Amino acid sequence: MMEIFGKKKPVIGMIHVNALPGTPKQKGRFQTVINKAVEEARIYKNCGADIIAIENMHDVPYLKREVGPEITAAMTVIGYEVKNVSGLPVGIQILAGANKEALAAAHSAGLDFIRAEGFVFAHVADEGIMESDAGELLRYRKMIGAESVKIFTDIKKKHSSHAVTGDVDIAETAKAAEFFLSDGVIITGVATGTEADVEEIIKVKKSVKIPVLIGSGITDENIEKYYPIADAFIVGSYFKFKGNWKNGVDEKRVKAFMKKIRNNQN
Repeated sequence: MMEIFGKKKPVIGMIHVNALPGTPKQKGRFQTVINKAVEEARIYKNCGADIIAIENMHDVPYLKREVGPEITAAMTVIGYEVKNVSGLPVGIQILAGANKEALAAAHSAGLDFIRAEGFVFAHVADEGIMESDAGELLRYRKMIGAESVKIFTDIKKKHSSHAVTGDVDIAETAKAAEFFLSDGVIITGVATGTEADVEEIIKVKKSVKIPVLIGSGITDENIEKYYPIADAFIVGSYFKFKGNWKNGVDEKRVKAFMKKIRNNQN
């Protein structure tokens, strides 16, 4: 992570953008969606977060693999504005598994990475069967000249069934992602806001040379046990009011958490 972002063990603050145009929960003008994302980016910047990531988590129910041009365009605009106002590294995820669209948006907006699900092995998600797309995705990255955009990949992803690959453990899955040129692997709990398994993180960390990120369940109460064993921390739910991902970013929570992180670093 030091080589990629110039940061040791960075904290990645999540912006869950409001429902986008054309999705069932969308309300009001698109400008209000941009304004809220920009406001939360300023909070993260002012409170000392290292990196920001944006995600269209309010766009339920999610489409599988492909989203319309209106979503790609909207996320590109939001990503550009967040990057511009914060000056921080910024990443993007477009649900569900719309990795090519995320890559296109990141490249157009000057973002730094995407979070990709379904990179290696198949799994069954809420949206149905998600097959791997590593070969197609990396060829697309090469074709559009977006090789500076890193691809961090979920393995044994949350909110999914992995029975079909039950005989392939998480360390072997991580090795496959590394072999297929992932820039880093993300480990989560079974659902949004739930803790990742410490033993799994240690096992994966011993198995690969690429960065290992924790993608769910980080709080101010458990960061000390995770801090020594992972390379980066994606924090979403905990940074929101009342610890609920659906709410806006709580400045007090971010500020207190980042203070604790800086104390660990010192």
